[in-house]
Amino acid sequence: MNTQLLRETTQELLADHKGLLAMDESTETCNKRFAKIGIAQTEEARRAYRELIITTPGLNESISGVILYDETIRQKQKDGTPFLKVLSNAKILTGIKVDTGVKDLAGHPEEKITEGLDGLRGRLAEYFEMGARFAKWRAVIAIGERIPSRGCIEANAQALARYAALCQEIGLVPIVEPEVLMEGEHTLERCGELSEKVLRMIFEALYGQRVMLEGILLKPNMILPGTSSYKQVTVEEVANATLRCLLRTVPAAVPGIAFLSGGQSAELASARLNALNLKFQSRLPWVLTFSFARAIQQPALEIWHGTSENVSEAQKALYHRATCNRAARRGEYTALLETPSLNS
Repeated sequence: MNTQLLRETTQELLADHKGLLAMDESTETCNKRFAKIGIAQTEEARRAYRELIITTPGLNESISGVILYDETIRQKQKDGTPFLKVLSNAKILTGIKVDTGVKDLAGHPEEKITEGLDGLRGRLAEYFEMGARFAKWRAVIAIGERIPSRGCIEANAQALARYAALCQEIGLVPIVEPEVLMEGEHTLERCGELSEKVLRMIFEALYGQRVMLEGILLKPNMILPGTSSYKQVTVEEVANATLRCLLRTVPAAVPGIAFLSGGQSAELASARLNALNLKFQSRLPWVLTFSFARAIQQPALEIWHGTSENVSEAQKALYHRATCNRAARRGEYTALLETPSLNS
């Protein structure tokens, strides 16, 4: 294990109040998002959209690393320049999603397990040789009347820990992503209770697999009520509940926590990250940053709509969302940043 490389990579990802852009949607997921707004579901359309993202002028002002999918890491610009070279020239680190998706967990109705450990060592070595410097694995935990079960949480924790150990062995910083889903009728308090339980099991498994905590990034959900909950909450309540959960579960050795957006609107994701940093930043043991996908991409995707004439305006929208999230990391985001006349 190259501990120096792991530490250097984590610090580079967390430097200068920047965050991560997750553009690691699988082919199936990307096609679904295209279909929803009438974009052709082709390899060329996916390539063109990803080129739009990584060539956005000034993207590296707010983004330190991007997470790619296997198809994406092998793609090129229309002029033949590999995406990896484009990112390297912009001094943006390349990450790669390495799980192979979620499947039904045998014996556990309504619960999922993330797969992809078979052959992972070889795939990680290939990605490292290609130029990737960090990786991502997402576990999915649903909240329901009788779930999550201890068996589901433990199975996903063990998979995350094995993945993280294999990443560090080859020199890749593992992003450990246990996502407690927003869907459901649960309250803020139940999300907090179950997220604590999940994170405790995750770190117990990481300890068991001898993962160096200084060489990982945690990518958790914020503590939120379910999308169908009768009781919605303020930005400040989310910040307080999220911090309480993290302080109870995440060791100080972890250098950074990069929140997922998990289906939040772009503006709410920024506002909630801002509240966390504004109120607590100066007294936390870890950096609080972002690793958003839809909360950065969606406005740009809707503007682009698969049309080359819309690329410039779509890139402006993407740049704006990245800039808003960098401001949120500094605790300087306000609703005024969303006013068009102030950002023209």
